[in-house]
Amino acid sequence: MVSVATPRTAARKALLALLGILAIANVDVAHAQPAQHMHGVAGTKPARPELGTSAAFAPDGALYAVTKDGQHVLLHRSPDDGRSWDAPVVVNTEPEPISADGENRPKLAFDADGAALVSWTRPLAKRFTGEIRFARADDRRHFTAPVTVHRDRQEITHRFESLAVTGAGKVVLAWIDKRDLELAQAANRDYRGAAIYAAVSDDGGRSFRPEQKIADHSCECCRIAITGDADGLPLLMWRHVFEPNERDHAIVKLGADGAPGSVARATFDRWRIDACPHHGPSLAVAPDGTRHAVWFNEKDGEGRVFYGRLGDGRVEGQRALGGERAAHADLAVVGRRVAVTWKEFDGERTALRAEVSADGGATFSPRALAATEGASDQPRLIRRGDALLVFWRTETEGMRGYWLE
Repeated sequence: MVSVATPRTAARKALLALLGILAIANVDVAHAQPAQHMHGVAGTKPARPELGTSAAFAPDGALYAVTKDGQHVLLHRSPDDGRSWDAPVVVNTEPEPISADGENRPKLAFDADGAALVSWTRPLAKRFTGEIRFARADDRRHFTAPVTVHRDRQEITHRFESLAVTGAGKVVLAWIDKRDLELAQAANRDYRGAAIYAAVSDDGGRSFRPEQKIADHSCECCRIAITGDADGLPLLMWRHVFEPNERDHAIVKLGADGAPGSVARATFDRWRIDACPHHGPSLAVAPDGTRHAVWFNEKDGEGRVFYGRLGDGRVEGQRALGGERAAHADLAVVGRRVAVTWKEFDGERTALRAEVSADGGATFSPRALAATEGASDQPRLIRRGDALLVFWRTETEGMRGYWLE
């Protein structure tokens, strides 16, 4: 792969190596293209099963998941932590296109009162376009009619949304948006990547403030991580395009009014590649304020999944997770306990792996959780009280949960 000083021909070699990593990790490589050709087309038949799923525990401890079935989003409930599932509830009664690949899947969260909050991206007719949709159900069964969250209704990219309820009780929706790229192109100005926009709700998702731009020059197709800082205010982390074309990660904190603070560089691997790897980060904050993260990047000529603790202008304890085929890590924190999970292809099967730290990320112990021979979604780490569950959906085994003891 490439280093900072590598020319464009070697960058193409790096992209081919990245495509190989995505392919062996059971990722839809049709989306991992150079930056100017990287989105799918609305209505195109997916190359792989659409397994993109999100899961969360409700305040009463029940496990829920959201999936796509045709032109509907479905909410599933498990009475036994993922061993079996009740008949699903339809979120959108009126059918519509829905994105459900790994980085652009339906999302799920719960407000403090237990209402189910669901978001998804609806592809539009024009290539590479979409809009962010949202619905809520106080009783987790009868959903409101979906709404488009953003005021901007141009037929452009509003895609790859992330949804979270922070400790301050705010519902945050953030997405990748190309309205500023469109303006720049119309004015014949250069513009790197896309932008991050976010909308905040103060009433559990019943209404949203007008969206605000968080930052220019985001990567085009990587998921956005959202979590609450130690004071409960939202933190956002995403893959950013730093000049001239270093695809590292940035972090921003939103104020009580939803306005973004300054953009800070979070990782320093300095990966130069003219492509989007469809490989977003995960972020969690410990009670002492330590910011733990996992991400995918190239460092020292090698593409790997990394863990580290984000400081002011530095990364502490950065280390690779798994082998060279590790992919799509997720992370969660409970007190001093830090857990990471990822999937990894061994040439025949895809394994689900994890590591757990009891000392704030200083040391970790490994866990082998499961394996599958078919296609698989990205794993999710979700929390119920002080317990942590790895949620993983596979083509063969379905939706399962694995507790981290």
